[in-house]
Amino acid sequence: METVSEARKGGAWLVEQPEDDVFTPERLSDEHRLMAQTVDEFLDAEVLPNLERLEAKDWALARALLRKAGELGLHGINVPEQYGGLDLDNTASLIVSESIARAASFATAYGAHANLCITPVVLFGTEAQKAAYLPKLVSAEWVGAYALSESGSGSDALAARTSATRAPDGSWRLNGEKMWITNGGFADVIIVFAKVDGEHFTAFIVERSFPGVSAGTEEHKMGLHGSSTTSILLQDAQVPAGNVLGEIGKGHKVALNTLNFGRFKLGGMSIGGCRVSIGDAARYAASRRQFGQPIAAFGAIRHKLGEMTARTYAVESLVYRTAGLIEAALADPGRQVAQAFEEYAVESSIAKVAGTETLDYVLDENVQIHGGNGFVKDYSAERYYRDARVNRIFEGTNEINRLLIPGMLVRRALKGELPLIAAATQLQDELLTPGPPAGRGGDAESLAEEMRLVGSFKKVALVVVGTAMQTYGQKLGDEQEVLGYAADILIDIYAGESALARARAAAGAASELAGLHEAAARCFVSDAAQRVEHAARSALAAMAEGDALRTLLAALRRVLKPAPANTVELRRRLADATVQKGRYIF
Repeated sequence: METVSEARKGGAWLVEQPEDDVFTPERLSDEHRLMAQTVDEFLDAEVLPNLERLEAKDWALARALLRKAGELGLHGINVPEQYGGLDLDNTASLIVSESIARAASFATAYGAHANLCITPVVLFGTEAQKAAYLPKLVSAEWVGAYALSESGSGSDALAARTSATRAPDGSWRLNGEKMWITNGGFADVIIVFAKVDGEHFTAFIVERSFPGVSAGTEEHKMGLHGSSTTSILLQDAQVPAGNVLGEIGKGHKVALNTLNFGRFKLGGMSIGGCRVSIGDAARYAASRRQFGQPIAAFGAIRHKLGEMTARTYAVESLVYRTAGLIEAALADPGRQVAQAFEEYAVESSIAKVAGTETLDYVLDENVQIHGGNGFVKDYSAERYYRDARVNRIFEGTNEINRLLIPGMLVRRALKGELPLIAAATQLQDELLTPGPPAGRGGDAESLAEEMRLVGSFKKVALVVVGTAMQTYGQKLGDEQEVLGYAADILIDIYAGESALARARAAAGAASELAGLHEAAARCFVSDAAQRVEHAARSALAAMAEGDALRTLLAALRRVLKPAPANTVELRRRLADATVQKGRYIF
């Protein structure tokens, strides 16, 4: 992939100007594009024709398909060559996740194996563990799973009750039950988290063949019928002494870094789902006729297609921008992969929340565009819809991630890692100094007004987060509604700025699609302005009243003065181009 500007600290986009050189999908290398083509051909030839058999729970077929994916190298994208991997960059693994999303059940099995089982062994395994497990996992001779959740500690994973005690011979005995384990019905190797002596949260590599390890019955799920989901039962499970993954008591490092990686990749899978569903909707709208014309000609349908495209464009932009930041960080010889994903934990959570919620919006509108046909299994819109709902629960619920996004930024600010407090103080001084209110900029440059708007979003975020820190202090973590509003503002900042950077890059490169890039970015930012204002007013009203609230709202009005944009026309342009091409246009 092309090099990008030097890495910035995670979250720095809130208090700094955007980096000069943002990575975008248009800058993918030929190798990346070939990887996407390989996945597409594999899905078309092997997976999509077998969806009914997978949904009938033919796990022998699921294993065979994972093995074929292994033959193509798809499980070893980020695995060193000495263990059978391809040792490619993280953008390549993003490409695979995005492309494989067309078959959600198989993508889920793939993700649990390649992202949640192989990744922690690569990041935290000893040389002996890597040599013993990675070659067979990369080839999918052995299938992997990841066992973190329990029935009583779904979101509070570190409160797990599964126990690990040391036997006289130095081995371990694990006892407990893990819930909702993808690939649980046939996995050979499972990353299991347990508390040593009831206190020290620790990761273990557990083989299905170990005495005391078994799987429960298959869950009857709303969607993803073609993926195995069971409990994993540990009854005096005998685990060798050398199968501790990482350090005793440091299991949270394994869990959280694996989740950061998984959240980033889930953002990529969400993009893939959006792309295929937009194409599905556009083709149906062009062929379905009502009142003597294609429904694609109706304004209500054009609105839907245009909005689906604009939202997907913004999420795609932020995910690829994050990929560029991660690669720039890894260009530092001293930076490890786990450290890079920990640095961009905020961005990974944003990718997860924005990606999965945009996907849900797109899929819901696809069903609506299909009308009654979208509700029956004869059309793929139905399967896409039910398969996607769990994504807002996977990899930490979106509610938990909304708490993490502002929470991690505040913690970094308090540690002095991010100049958030200084920026908030400077803004407070600025707002107390008489001067002209914000308004439409005089710069005639394309997207200048939208760039000014995103800059004002950052000031709004500083007002909200700064007020929250002053109001609640150390108890801020208990104010989940306020944190949720702050997270929504931060998501729109990162998404809007990423979309604008991509659109400006397209204009600078004289892309034939530059006008559509601009339309998508302008549409998203214009709508974001309304969301940001609503979220800010709601958050401030929760923290103040009377004169104090009036002062804060006056500051908000001074900072945020959005000029209305003709988003009806912008969406129509996007929709018409989408229908003409019969697919997502970017």
